[in-house]
Amino acid sequence: MTSQERSGVRLTDAFAREFPDLGVRWTAAEAPTPRLLALNEPLAVEVGVAPAYLRGDEGLALLTGTHVPDGSTPVAQAYAGHQFGGYSPRLGDGRALLMGELPDGRDLHLKGSGRTPFARGGDGLAAVGPMLREYLISEAMHALGVPTTRALAVVGTGVAVHREQPLPGAVLARVAASHLRVGTFQFARSTGDVELVRRLADHAIARHYPQAADAENPYLALFTAVLDAQASLVAQWMLLGFIHGVMNTDNTTISGETIDYGPCAFMEQFDPATVFSSIDTQGRYAYGNQPPIVQWNLARFAETLIPLVDDDENAAVETLTASLGTFPARYQEAWTAGMRTKLGLPAALGRPAGSGDPEGPGEPGSGEAAGPEAVEPLLEELSRLLTATRVDFTSFFRALIPAAAGDTSPVRELVGELADGWLAKWRALDPSVEVMAGANPVYIPRNHLVEEALDAATAGDLGPFDDLLVVVTDPYTERPGLERYASPAPPDSSPHVTFCGT
Repeated sequence: MTSQERSGVRLTDAFAREFPDLGVRWTAAEAPTPRLLALNEPLAVEVGVAPAYLRGDEGLALLTGTHVPDGSTPVAQAYAGHQFGGYSPRLGDGRALLMGELPDGRDLHLKGSGRTPFARGGDGLAAVGPMLREYLISEAMHALGVPTTRALAVVGTGVAVHREQPLPGAVLARVAASHLRVGTFQFARSTGDVELVRRLADHAIARHYPQAADAENPYLALFTAVLDAQASLVAQWMLLGFIHGVMNTDNTTISGETIDYGPCAFMEQFDPATVFSSIDTQGRYAYGNQPPIVQWNLARFAETLIPLVDDDENAAVETLTASLGTFPARYQEAWTAGMRTKLGLPAALGRPAGSGDPEGPGEPGSGEAAGPEAVEPLLEELSRLLTATRVDFTSFFRALIPAAAGDTSPVRELVGELADGWLAKWRALDPSVEVMAGANPVYIPRNHLVEEALDAATAGDLGPFDDLLVVVTDPYTERPGLERYASPAPPDSSPHVTFCGT
């Protein structure tokens, strides 16, 4: 064994030391028979931890929270939050611990490590299925290019978790740029201690947006930076058909990373009203509602920064409201740029509208890009087409790739002749096959395949999980023999329903 393999992991406890008011020192519950179920070896190397160490006894103890390295001060973080629109002043990590900061500056955070003072009546444990779900979906999102927390490992604990029936327990080890949330700021603001909010904002600036420190108004610059990050993030969700499912303010990160993969799922049939979460009975977090919900959550963030932005409360509100009002345009800009890429029409490619051959595209043009006057009506018509046909979202965009090269039969198989007029207009803009191939995944975590893999894993068979993980972490490379992973659920399948997994 090399010295690196023996050296373990170095953690720091900057958050725990700097913000004792925003966490409770705590220790994890025992894991009597830890068993490694999944280990993200490339991520381990990336964050400075030897995979061989994590596979050993001490490493498994670290991944379940029962080994605390020198320099680490595990804490259950405190935060508030609006959950489905209702304010809860004290939420916090009810079954999770921030172990500390890794050598590269990112957090190491455990989920399912036992009850904390924030448990709100729960047992603080987690079952194998939901923890492997977060591992699978978060790694798929990373492979798709979406900012996200990352899964380092899932370790079975040997403890039964009692839900409707006893289930095998597990702990997820998660890596994130930080675990600062809008809810963290809401909790700090609720204490009435403006200096605490200021220190928290300074910490967020230093950690995530250092350029804001040099702005004329650093706290307004922080808000604007978070708004930009969140506008870009939700645009990426929408471009992939991803539905988060529980977009509470405590799940809106300051870093702009996707966090908490509870009742999440990928939309198959296109419908803006799509909801999968069993608890979202009103459709608050439906696919089409996600952009305005992010803006609503950002309004709650803005409220916490009022005393920092200006000593005059009215002036601060006016300033923050003006910044918040830019969200729709910023989101639309990010979504439109992403949709242009999905259609092979990025800003640096294409010929002016009308210069292509309507019978078939040639090579990407060398002139000016297709302008908004050509692309915007195309996007509006595409939205109507998707809504009218309820076509499988991922399959449709993938079928456009051969259409760009002249073979429209895959698209016709999905939507018939309804797309013919739209296809002619689009192909006249010389879409780039190469650009489209890098923007439209072949494979996403299809909901029925995810459930199939998690059911098998819960029963002790990790094979389907491992196979699916390999597929979805290389989403843009089409491979023979994997056709079932690219296909939507069978027509006779029951409607997909997701649960928080608490």
